[in-house]
Amino acid sequence: MLYFELVIQGIVQGAIYALVALGLTLVYGLLRILHVAHAALFTLGGYIGVIVTNQTGSFVLALVAAALIVGIVGMGIYRLAYEPLLDKPPFIALIASIALFIAAEEIYRIVFGAYGLSYLNPPLQSAFTIPGTAILIKQAELLVIILAILLLLVLASFSQRTRTGVAWRATVNEPAMAESFGVDIKKIRYLNFFIGSALAAIAGVLVALLNNLVEPTMGSVPSYKALAIIVLGGLGSIRGTLIAALALGVIESFGTIYAGDLLDRDAIAFAFLILVLMIRPQGLLTKG
Repeated sequence: MLYFELVIQGIVQGAIYALVALGLTLVYGLLRILHVAHAALFTLGGYIGVIVTNQTGSFVLALVAAALIVGIVGMGIYRLAYEPLLDKPPFIALIASIALFIAAEEIYRIVFGAYGLSYLNPPLQSAFTIPGTAILIKQAELLVIILAILLLLVLASFSQRTRTGVAWRATVNEPAMAESFGVDIKKIRYLNFFIGSALAAIAGVLVALLNNLVEPTMGSVPSYKALAIIVLGGLGSIRGTLIAALALGVIESFGTIYAGDLLDRDAIAFAFLILVLMIRPQGLLTKG
């Protein structure tokens, strides 16, 4: 039963990592930019989720508001910070992204305070027993798993069954060829940032729900792990990112039980990532 419970906890954490890392993968696959400021969007989503829920009492509205607002902010970041730098070496955009992330943390600290915000009446906190077991799982944890699966299925369906989605995939894989066939690269880039930012926002709302806390530096550790995950998954590979995220979540979950006396959760995660990259430096899967 302990193993089953650890797997569930690992899947919950891995689903969060997948939602965060997927946005990074989409941006890197399209622009070859390591979008460090993505972590600031993750945190912004958490703040919007808490504020809207506290003001309206609707967690569903909070999820929708966070996705839409942060998606638009993500497009703004592309327009103002990245688009003018596309003809520059990639490290220029990386420096700009790091600066945005640091500035955003300070803005959150000034606007929302240094000690974070919490839900006045945290939703979905009751737990139930999984049939046939003695394992308790919170409604919030179940929501994380279900919502992550649904979002990924919708994204996969969109990318494979719609003209825009096909154009999006073509642009990520072969941008020059896609443009030669009349694909509007600029619109695809905006779409890319909207989707990736919206996913990060939803992940931020879910993490705030699980922890009942959102604070200015909430995005720091997940962003480091997400960057490592996209490298582990194979830069630009969506499938690889999902596999790496779930593997990391499960490894962390088991590691806290069996190696917790030696290393904390984050150290276990990075030790695993380093070990795998030593064995397979190109990542689990190639881009695709």
